[in-house]
Amino acid sequence: MSLPISPRVIALANQKGGVGKTTTAINLGTALAAIGEEVLIVDLDPQGNASTGLGIDRKSRELSTYDLLLGEATLAEVAMTTAVPRVSVAPSTLDLLGVELEISAATDRAFRLRNALASASERDSSRTRNYTYVLVDCPPSLNLLTINGMAAAHSVLVPLQCEFFALEGLSQLLQTVEQVKHALNPELSIHGIVLTMFDSRNSLSGQVAADVRANMGAAVYETVIPRNVRVSEAPSHGKPVLLYDFKSTGSQAYLRLAAEIIQRERQLRAA
Repeated sequence: MSLPISPRVIALANQKGGVGKTTTAINLGTALAAIGEEVLIVDLDPQGNASTGLGIDRKSRELSTYDLLLGEATLAEVAMTTAVPRVSVAPSTLDLLGVELEISAATDRAFRLRNALASASERDSSRTRNYTYVLVDCPPSLNLLTINGMAAAHSVLVPLQCEFFALEGLSQLLQTVEQVKHALNPELSIHGIVLTMFDSRNSLSGQVAADVRANMGAAVYETVIPRNVRVSEAPSHGKPVLLYDFKSTGSQAYLRLAAEIIQRERQLRAA
């Protein structure tokens, strides 16, 4: 029997809502799967939009990341297959709203997700898929759920909307990443910043993109995710945009982003 592959864990985080974080998690995961990766999306947002966007009905979520973080279920028990080939999801429910209170006194409260993923590689290897990528969709706040995501991750991917206040709050997020790196996860790094909802017809989008690149340099991916109606429509059909409309500009952008992330991964591993 072959040994399980140790997956690369990427946390998608931004404390601002509406920046395309969940949309990026769903569609990046689908794009990675389309080029041959085995992907698990861990939904740590109590709203559960990543789960819904992958077609997982709320009534079918008998076990969720709530049970995973409490240690009442294993990853193999929680993870569900989706209609997307090679993409699974550990779904979320509103129970997650109370998990912070329930584990706040535990000494390992920041490592619940890391421990669950590590346990899956060991105890559940015969039942768990050999995931090559785990994408953690963090909630739009810098709370204990987000800390769990960062403590479990190799790197953080930051979706940043092309709007006037794009850089506002980014420094706080980067500071949190540094604090987690110092206190909990020395291996943590910024994987990159992806500009989302870019509108080529709007001069403000171009100015914001230029400002972000001037401030963050090589940390910003070359790929820009455009504002695209097909990307917005896809979640209501329970599908990633790559399944909803493969030829759309949004789909093609996420494929390019996946290829860029794979390339950056090779550089990070070589270093």
